Amino acid sequence: MSRVCPVTGKGPVSGNNRSHSLRATRRRWNVNLQKYKVEIDGKMVEVRMSARAYRSLTKTTAKKAK
Repeated sequence: MSRVCPVTGKGPVSGNNRSHSLRATRRRWNVNLQKYKVEIDGKMVEVRMSARAYRSLTKTTAKKAK
């Protein structure tokens, strides 16, 4: 299973760990993927999406409800 958010398309980012002596070793920052139940076309579907994308979706649907 890939570590990519289907909503935003964000994937893992790579960089360096830096020790106190500034030695560099490679590392990855993965996307914060969580399982959420989302209504798509009138059906509840379980989707693995990033927590940030879920917050954005719930924020826009809450604004539409007002």
